[in-house]
Amino acid sequence: MAVPTSADDVEVGLESVFPQELGLFADAFPVETRYRFCGRELSIAQYYGARLGVAAPVWEAALTLCEYFEAQKLNFWGKKVIELGAGTGVVGILAALLGGDVTITDLPMALKQIEENVHRNLPVECMARTRVCALSWGLDHKGFPSTYDFILGADIVYLKDTYPLLIRTFQHLCGAQSTIYLSSKMRQEHSTSLFFETLLPMYFTSKLAFRDEVENINIYKVTSKSDTGQ
Repeated sequence: MAVPTSADDVEVGLESVFPQELGLFADAFPVETRYRFCGRELSIAQYYGARLGVAAPVWEAALTLCEYFEAQKLNFWGKKVIELGAGTGVVGILAALLGGDVTITDLPMALKQIEENVHRNLPVECMARTRVCALSWGLDHKGFPSTYDFILGADIVYLKDTYPLLIRTFQHLCGAQSTIYLSSKMRQEHSTSLFFETLLPMYFTSKLAFRDEVENINIYKVTSKSDTGQ
């Protein structure tokens, strides 16, 4: 299990981070946490408050997915990658550091936090192949291509009303060459199992790739049903 490399969260000065847009985070309690994956240390800012809500923290499922990348030695070099519901962007940032051409997405309110973390962690050569942009599932997904090699999501399956929108988004983004990795806390109260065991298999080939019994987190590897090679 990944743990922060520093014992305590370190407060981040809002004014030094967003001097022109303080209003966006006026109600936020900012913290910084450091993590180490694949031999790289990540410094992740999190702006806790009403405005960002669940988009603010680094969720355990995101750390589990990063650990999975490390354990499996996944190769992102030269691959097109998109992260959905990125929150802090930690998963997409690691994919960029591992060589991917990465698009990190979330709702507009979360983009400033993601951009801050991208600038904190990516060297110039990685910045050139990383973009941060808004994507609202089931609404503007058609503005994105269907040519991604990897589609990533960590703890994005928790609201039943969004499940059809997420499926619709996957259907557009997932080409025959695509692999989707979804890491999720299996929350009974949010019917998470319904999504993975009933809804997702209706449209995709899905298999359990990893399970953390202690944290009750599953990682699923998902591909198009038309891709008989998977």
